Amino acid sequence: MSLFSRKTDSSIHTRCTEDKLTEMRLKYAPFYDVFQKQEGSHVWLGKKELVLLSSNDYLGLTEHPKVLEEGQKALRQWGSSSTGARVANGGRQYHLQLEEKLADFLGKEAVHVHSTGYLSCMSAIQPFAQRGDLILVDRNVHSSLWSGIKNTPARVEKFSHNKPSSLARALEYEKPEIPKMLIFEGVYSMEGHIAPVPDFLEAAKGQNVFTVMDDAHGFGVLGNQGRGTADHFGVTAQLDLICGSLSKALASVGGFVAGDRCLIEYLRTHSKQTLFSAAISPVQAACAEAALEVIQTEPEHLEKLWQNTRAYRKILEDFNLDTWESETPAIPIVLGDKAKVYHFRKALIKKGVFTTMSIAPAVPPGKDLIRSSISARHTAEDLDIIADAFAYAVKKVL
Repeated sequence: MSLFSRKTDSSIHTRCTEDKLTEMRLKYAPFYDVFQKQEGSHVWLGKKELVLLSSNDYLGLTEHPKVLEEGQKALRQWGSSSTGARVANGGRQYHLQLEEKLADFLGKEAVHVHSTGYLSCMSAIQPFAQRGDLILVDRNVHSSLWSGIKNTPARVEKFSHNKPSSLARALEYEKPEIPKMLIFEGVYSMEGHIAPVPDFLEAAKGQNVFTVMDDAHGFGVLGNQGRGTADHFGVTAQLDLICGSLSKALASVGGFVAGDRCLIEYLRTHSKQTLFSAAISPVQAACAEAALEVIQTEPEHLEKLWQNTRAYRKILEDFNLDTWESETPAIPIVLGDKAKVYHFRKALIKKGVFTTMSIAPAVPPGKDLIRSSISARHTAEDLDIIADAFAYAVKKVL
């Protein structure tokens, strides 16, 4: 008897085999595509060559010679793995080097790096919010932040996305002495919006508020040399914790939390995500450290990113597509209908462009969209292919 058709008394097993969402995903295959190879901004899906328009490799550094060289050197020097959690297995010099350089770049006293950005976002919340505290959170934040929130006993109040006035109303009837945590993103990857950070801080003034900003999509993209959203607004010193990712502009895998040294040491004492997860590998750390150096010494990558962003946005504007007022290289194409999104994506793939789709409940009802992001690696020829593919999809689907 096949493993997939075996009989079982487990209702959970039956629940999984009869799940309608999984059945629909397998039937229409909108996710989990497997590429046979990648060269620059191009991927091969089977034998079909496609321009990749959904990568978070904003600065295009994943194949930068220095990043590859330093990753290879670390592999030879340290081996393939950290082989465990730092609290049990010890940290390594490459962890400290990366953390010190990230802290210096971000303008914070200390940093702790994790093996994923998801863990970093959780660890920026879970150990800090306690019973009796109030968490104030933008309702559109990433799943990783919600996972951190749900692992605390604190009370939670949502406020409207990117609305300081909604935050102010949520605070209006709260006692100032109650410890509060404000959670938001610097750049929202689904919408491409930049948070109005100074206005959030003004609304929270005098209210005993501890601030946590996830800047996974702002780091490397905004601010001086890509220092992120806090630097973009000149408010780095006013934010308690900044968490982010190594897998986007830093061309690696992992995450970080940055803040005052006392906060990072508290995190190392109390964060379950930090205590019980394996440390990042030598290659991950070396590649991120090398990319951080490239960011500071080769400004042309950031310049090219924004040049491409302007050109890509002009293509979408010419087709009168709804980009949800995106301000960043993460640009959604809102179609508002699941079927349209599915067929639009298929049309783009047919004409040589790979994107992903996001539908409710991952996005608000009526905001079903194609999720796209532009990179410094995209060429003028890529943009021509993208323009032709969108012309075809618009004509065929809309």
